[in-house]
Parts: sequence; C-alpha cells; structure tokens
Amino acid sequence: MAVELKPLRWWIPALVLPFMALMRFIPGLIEDGPAMIWMTSAFGPFLLGIIILLWWLTLSRARWTERLLGLVGVVAGLVACVALSDPSMIGPPVVVITFPLGIALFAMALIFLHNTLTIRRTVIAVLAAILGFLPSCLFRNYGMWGDFSFDLDWRWNQSSEDEFFASREASPAKNDQRADVAELQTALASPQWPGFRGEWRDSRVESVRIDTDWETHPPKKIWQMEVGPAWSSFAVAEPFLFTQEQRGDSECVVCYDSRNGNQIWVHEIASRFFEALGGLGPRATPTLAEGYVYAQGAEGWLAKLEGATGNEIWKVDVREIADRKPPDWGFSSSPLVLDGKVYVHAGSTTDKSVLAIDSQNGELLWSSPSGLHPYSSLQAIELQGETVLGVLSEKGLRLLSPTDGTTLLQHDWACLNYRALQPQVINGNQLLIPTGAGIGTRLIEVSKSGEQWSEKELWTSRDLKPDFNDFVVHNNHMYGFDNMIFCCVDLSTGKRVWKGGRYGKGQVLLLVDSNALIVQSEQGDIYLLAAEATGLKELAKLPALQGRTWNHPVVVGNRLYARNAGQAICYELALEEGGQ
Repeated sequence: MAVELKPLRWWIPALVLPFMALMRFIPGLIEDGPAMIWMTSAFGPFLLGIIILLWWLTLSRARWTERLLGLVGVVAGLVACVALSDPSMIGPPVVVITFPLGIALFAMALIFLHNTLTIRRTVIAVLAAILGFLPSCLFRNYGMWGDFSFDLDWRWNQSSEDEFFASREASPAKNDQRADVAELQTALASPQWPGFRGEWRDSRVESVRIDTDWETHPPKKIWQMEVGPAWSSFAVAEPFLFTQEQRGDSECVVCYDSRNGNQIWVHEIASRFFEALGGLGPRATPTLAEGYVYAQGAEGWLAKLEGATGNEIWKVDVREIADRKPPDWGFSSSPLVLDGKVYVHAGSTTDKSVLAIDSQNGELLWSSPSGLHPYSSLQAIELQGETVLGVLSEKGLRLLSPTDGTTLLQHDWACLNYRALQPQVINGNQLLIPTGAGIGTRLIEVSKSGEQWSEKELWTSRDLKPDFNDFVVHNNHMYGFDNMIFCCVDLSTGKRVWKGGRYGKGQVLLLVDSNALIVQSEQGDIYLLAAEATGLKELAKLPALQGRTWNHPVVVGNRLYARNAGQAICYELALEEGGQ
C-alpha cells in the first residue's frame, strides 16, 4: 500500500526566510556595530540555510523518499554549479551568495507547494534551488567591497588584468622606455617618498602648498594607464615611480617614468595570490633605500633589487623562515629598511613573527614574537629620544629594539580579528593605537626610566573605528574613517568633533602646509577637504579612477599619484601663489 503524502509544515521555513534577508543586509546599515558584525552578514544566511535543510530532513512531514530526493538533488545541483563557476566564485562566494540564494528558492517553492500531495513539489523545489545556484556561474569575483558586498562582474567581460595586457599590446612603446641609469641612480640616492605612507609611514606631506581652489585652478591630468592588479601604493624617487602588480602568473615589481607613465623596467617572480575577499595580487608597497628596491609578495617572497635596473640581488621565502603558510589575506607587510637591516612582519605563533634580514645577503639576523596576523608593517618610531620599532598585531602594540629585537614594551589590547593599520607618535611620548572595525582607537603615554619602559592609557574611544583605513594627525586632531564615514576626533579627549562624508573605505593623505586632506574614496574619486576641526568642508571632487580603490594616494612636489587594482593616474596640482 502506497504511503500517503502529507501537507508540509510550511510555517517553519516561512519564519526563517525573513531572518535570512535581515542578516544579509541589515548589518551593512549599522554604522556603529560590534567588530564582528560582518560575520553576521557573511555567515548568518548560510547557517539559516542549513536550518532549512534540517527542517526538510526532520520536521517537514515529507516522507523519507522525498526528503532524500530533495537533499540529493540540492547537493548535486550545488556541486554541479560550483564546478561550472569561475574559480573566483569558489569559497566565500558559495557561502555568502550561491548556497543561501539556492536554499531560499528551495524553501519558497516548498512553502508555495506545501499542499501539493505529489512528488512534483520536491522536484520543483530542487529545480528552484538549482535556479538559485545558477547565477553564480555567470559572474567573476574580484573581492569584497568595504561593506562586505562582493565586487562582481559578468564572467565574459574583460578583467582589469585582461585590459592591462591589451593596453600593453596596443602601446608596445610604453613597455620598454630606455632609461638613463645615471639619472635613476641619482634619483634613488634621495627618494622623496621612500615607501609605504612616506618616510615615517604617517601619510604626511610637508613643504608643499597647493592651490586648494580646484574650480579656478583644476588639477591637470598628465597621464592615465592600466596597471596589473595589486593593493600596493607608490614609492617615489622623482622622476620615477615604483610599485607592485600581478601580471599573469607573476608578481612584479615595476619602475615607471613619472613624467609619462612609461615602463622603465619590470622584475617578475613566479607567484600568483588570489583570495576571494581581498582579490588578486600583491598587498605591500616597495621600499627604496640606498639605491635598492625591497619588496614583499603576497605569497611570501622578499626580494632586494638593483634600483636602476631591477636586477635581483637576493630573494628569500618568508614562509620558510617563519614556518607558516600565507595568512588569510596574504603577506601584506611593506619592508622597513634601517641601518643595514630589512624588517618585515611575517606573523607567527612562535618567536618568528617579526624578522630582521641582513640587507647585504638576505640572511636572518634575528626574529621576535608579535602575533599571528601580519597585516600591518614595521615602523620606525622616534620615542623618548630613541628610534625603536613599532608593530601592531591582533595582540596589541609591541615596541622592539632595532638592534636585536628585544621587546622594550608590550601594550596588550587584544582583538578578535586583525589589525591592518599603523600607530602614530604624538608629542614625542604618546602613541595612537588603531584597531579593526568596530573596536576603536587608544592613546597611551610612554615613559622610560633607565632601561625600563612603561606606559599608561590616556583614553580609549569608539568614535574612530578605522578597520584597514589609516588615519592622519594634524593640529591635535586625527582625521580618518569611522567604518565608512569620514570623521575628526579631538586628541585631547578621544571625542568625535564631526562626522560626515561617505567615501566608503578609502584612504587619506595630509598636506600639512596646505592645511588640506586628500581623500581617495573607495569608489575611486578624489576629494579635497579642509583639515579643520570646525566641521566637514569639501573643497573639491575629482573623478579619478574607476572601481574599488584601497591603495594609498601619494603627493610629491606638485604631482598627485593614485592607483587601484586596474588603473593608475597622475595629476599636476596648481601651487599656491608663492608656494613651493
């Protein structure tokens, strides 16, 4: 005798579905939420999708043959669609997009057909699930935006990497400009912007006074070009630019002529790093020192190159030295070169988190513990009249002796996730410690008695929560991104003075003598702001780049350089009358 089908308990998935939608979209609207709220958006719908499948298997009242048919059909459809998808859509996109959408349609079909007492309801529900999985086959993923939405494009469209290669084929003369080696050597002897965020890694530009009236004297575009994907910024020894790019199966260090954007030389290392949240390519910025270029790739190589030619002097594998795999978002530490040593932040559970490499031969001189997440860079800090090394990790701030790596001071301020930011010195004896999304910023005062270092907390504030977006300090105020909204905070109190300007998760550069801020928005536009505590004052907006832009902008002299994962651009800025 055939087993009779029963109506389904439709109200259970009907209750779950609205929560799936809420968990996906509401966290992105909460500006002052907890640090890990993005995990609710990323993993909440997936977990609720699992609950729907458990309902189907246990409480739906479908007979067992139906339940098994539905489960096998859904799983087979998901596996098939993932197999047909672009490789960039595998991993987090499956969890965040593919699976929840398919399961939601599966549940909606069963709710609609809950009184259909034939096997047809299960077949239709499985087909609905497959229909939900299929759109993922049509897209390519370039990583996540700052609001945790994926940067998707049609699979058949050219990628920025494809456009880069096409542009090079169309303009072969831009690939191989002959350079005057003597000119390069002279420039490299005194670079104006030697590496990540400048000499002191604080994004401060001094001795430049620009005309801030861009309506009357607008910036003049000198050149614009395609570049290989990377989140690197520029190091500058005028008239030459140095950056890193992904080109096919090679991570590249590239030297460009800043006057025209032509390539001078390129050094290729076989390595390709892609991660579904951060995207493709290197993360770090090259460092210029003593006529050489030092660069670290996302997969872990660290190289010293001859600055005038790009020829390799030595190369080491940080993975082997630190005994670790690449971190989730790749090795991101820009090298710091100081007194014959190259310092990098490798991250490790052992004492090989901070590495000091001999700049002459690439040999390890010493190592020191720090934390597991190496997304911030080592920084030379002038503190209490001494030069020390500062490094941030998920454990807090550590000050090290540059001579042997001895820990001078450990300020514990643990966070659940990463720190991808740089500390800043205030008044010669205070340190600003920024922390990841949702946590905030802390100011400590450092003192030294004999050989003993100590510190005390002055304040901790949630009024500026910068995530991976560095801030600047000017006239006893700091300016930066509170999640995705720009703001100003009083350094005396840690209290917010003003908040405004929705620039996404971009970056900021301070023009000290112009009393101005250049904000590179996440969407690619450049904004000129007054560096004033009285309120947000937008002086100008410049449509510069297209697409997601996390790279730090650079100003040297009257030239503004900006780039993202696909384009680079150079503007000439009008100087203030009498300015230099």
